[in-house]
Amino acid sequence: MASGGANYRNGTQRNSLKGTTTATDRQLSMNLNPSKAALKNKSLSSVGASSGLRKSSPGSLGGGTAKDDAGVPGRVRVAVRLRPRNAEESVADADFADCVELQPEFKRLKLRKNNWDTDTYEFDEVLTEFASQKRVYEVVAKPVVESVLDGYNGTVMAYGQTGTGKTYTLGRLGEEDTADRGIIVRAMEDILADVSLESDSVSVSYLQLYMESLQDLLDPTNDNISIVEDPKSGDVSLPGATLVEIRDQQSFLELLQLGEAHRYAANTRLNTESSRSHALLMVHVKRSVKGRELAHSSQNGNSTNMAKSLRPTLVRKGKLVVVDLAGSERIDKSGSEGHTLEEAKSINLSLSALGKCINALAENSAHVPVRDSKLTRLLRDSFGGTARTSLVITIGPSPRHRGETTSTIMFGQRAMKVENMLKLKEEFDYKSLARKLDIQLDKLIMEHERKQKAFEEEIERITTDTQNQISEAERNYADAMEKERLKYQKDYMESIKKLEEKWMMNQHKLGERKDQMASTAEEVAELQKLLSKETSLRKAAEEEVNNLKSQLAQLKMSEASANSEILKLQKMLEDEAYRKEKLEGEISMLQTQLLQLSFEADETRRRLDRGGPGKVLGGLDSLISQVRPQVNDSVNEEKASIANLFEQVGLQKILSLLEAEDADVRIHAVKVVANLAAEESNQQKIVEAGGLTSLLLLLGSSEDEMIHRVAAGAIANLAMNETNQELILSEGGIRLLSITAANAEDPQTLRMVAGAIANLCGNDKLQNKLRDEGGIKALLGMVKCGHPDVLAQVARGIANFAKCESRASAQGSKTGRSLLIEDGALPWIVQNANNDASPIRRHIELAVCHLAQHEVNARDMITGGALWELVRISQDCSREDIRTLAHRTLTSSPTFLAELRRLRIDY
Repeated sequence: MASGGANYRNGTQRNSLKGTTTATDRQLSMNLNPSKAALKNKSLSSVGASSGLRKSSPGSLGGGTAKDDAGVPGRVRVAVRLRPRNAEESVADADFADCVELQPEFKRLKLRKNNWDTDTYEFDEVLTEFASQKRVYEVVAKPVVESVLDGYNGTVMAYGQTGTGKTYTLGRLGEEDTADRGIIVRAMEDILADVSLESDSVSVSYLQLYMESLQDLLDPTNDNISIVEDPKSGDVSLPGATLVEIRDQQSFLELLQLGEAHRYAANTRLNTESSRSHALLMVHVKRSVKGRELAHSSQNGNSTNMAKSLRPTLVRKGKLVVVDLAGSERIDKSGSEGHTLEEAKSINLSLSALGKCINALAENSAHVPVRDSKLTRLLRDSFGGTARTSLVITIGPSPRHRGETTSTIMFGQRAMKVENMLKLKEEFDYKSLARKLDIQLDKLIMEHERKQKAFEEEIERITTDTQNQISEAERNYADAMEKERLKYQKDYMESIKKLEEKWMMNQHKLGERKDQMASTAEEVAELQKLLSKETSLRKAAEEEVNNLKSQLAQLKMSEASANSEILKLQKMLEDEAYRKEKLEGEISMLQTQLLQLSFEADETRRRLDRGGPGKVLGGLDSLISQVRPQVNDSVNEEKASIANLFEQVGLQKILSLLEAEDADVRIHAVKVVANLAAEESNQQKIVEAGGLTSLLLLLGSSEDEMIHRVAAGAIANLAMNETNQELILSEGGIRLLSITAANAEDPQTLRMVAGAIANLCGNDKLQNKLRDEGGIKALLGMVKCGHPDVLAQVARGIANFAKCESRASAQGSKTGRSLLIEDGALPWIVQNANNDASPIRRHIELAVCHLAQHEVNARDMITGGALWELVRISQDCSREDIRTLAHRTLTSSPTFLAELRRLRIDY
């Protein structure tokens, strides 16, 4: 993981200096006063000294083994490394102290909770931001590498928040500066320096776990590798992975560069090159133990040379697994969205599964959920298994990420409680023995061939003599048999000749009869074929004549009707031209009247706001008096004016003004339509006249904010009818409303748009289509406005949607998670469940209750913190019906009740 403060990326390799670091684990202890609340004891006891350390068992992450070989205890060693401040943190946190304080001489770390309170933790190693890559390798990975060379399995893993330097610590190639080489490069240097390439072998596989899919970084086409587990020993193998033998360091570096090029990475707010997958480098080391044969030879001096030659060579097999975990991240800080958000979810889920396994091992739990993730299955030998494991946790100094830093430290503390049972991996080299046996077999075959040749020569001599004797006897017997055969053959040929003459006579008579019958049958068949053919031709001709007659009659009728239709169309065109000229004159008159009427309405509103009597100008009185009666109240005057205009002028003419070129005309026209749509009695007429379609077209084509606000309000009123809701969706209304919401700045415009979408959310039939066209995302996008009226409409829409989903689930027509949860609405719901504004809080409380009624949503609600809000609603909600609904939902959900019992909460 790259970070601004340190150039954490690959570099070139350099031969490392061989250290003398031992592989023994250091015992940790803290003799602190328990009464001091400011200093919390987070230390662990040494290997074998604490009952909390977990041995390898069938239920552990390492799994049970079929062998009963005694192992060597080895606790997971944990080192913590601090990343220096990057450029962004140096500016943003210039006035704040680091959230951690390192005491490397005591192998201790202090985490600042605030200015006066700290927590203290101890680790096997504490590495400051000034620690060199060589120092990190020697204290973290070198003991593991030495164990692998001795025939044990080993694991080196990096864990931490994204951007804290995991990839820098493990996978840095050191191309620009050889001192920057990471653990992977230095480990391979030590391995190649210690093995003999004549008798030993080193091979590697390079994989990545991306979105729960195990992929080969050395062969990108191999993107779904299966994990095979031995049911007896519990060992994990990857038969589909590419395995490349390494002969020198340069070829290894080229393989690393090839794999790194295929690894997934993305740019987030926390890291410009954030790894989006878990990388696993597996190094297989096979070494021959030459001294073992000499020891056997000295102990069995009376053995024969053959027995000594049949003794196989002892081979030790060690496997080094280097794991670069993808960084954990909080979505609100990383800014992940779209596919990057899905990647972050997958990363956090796999890391959560690993954390659960570590917790279970640390607490000696009877069950370890190793199968919850492919990551835990791959690492089952590293935690609680037979491998020597070394974990480096990376943290940052920024106080803004104190929560993530605390989580990383606690992960390391729990990992220190896990104890593995190290086992030597050695076996006899039967392949080498087979080669020796092949050589001896070749010698024996050559000796056998020499003896076989002499034996065959003697057999050949005896066979020759015998053949001569047999040949003489056969010649005598053949002469006698030939004479006898000639006699019988002559008699046989004479008898055959007589029989053939009789058969030929009979065949001649029979053939004459068959020829006569065959010719008669052929003539009859031919006549039948001709008769059937003539019959079919006659029928076809009659059908063709009838068809032609009917077609001729139809053509005559079509010609007559076409002539009359042409005459009608000509007359209609003349009438349409006359009506068009008349309508154009009426439209220009209506535009003038509508402008004056809108101006009068605006003047009336302004006077009402100022408290004036609201008298109408005399010129406008004379115009309006032609279409409406006078009333005393000015507000009723405006409504009566619009209603009478609707009756006198006609709705179709008013709607035509929505397409006028004059912007003022369009504004006043849409105001009139909006006022008409507020009356339920007018809504059906407006829709039937095409008013809804015109409003949607105006919403998409106009750029005027006032038109957007008034048109959205009119659509919201029309959307209260179920038939109109289906029409709105069929004409792309959700897309147009979403675009309007994205471009609007006025809270009142957003309130109108949110109200329209909220009305659509209450239709059971349109749930999936509304969500597919972005309705839910549009609602969630409007919450950034922060205006209470807008938030109230958003909350109402979410409550309507959740209610429809709950009803569909109860009827059995919906299965699976809530679409609200899939679109990311749950965090906002939980955040506003206790909002100070009563309308917002009431709708959100209803949404939480409806979501909780579907059992498949329970696990997501527990993870997202909605369970606590549901408990609060059942106890503190001001409305009794909502309290009752929340209580009934909690008591009827097995998942919620199990979680409350697990948390030891009586309900």
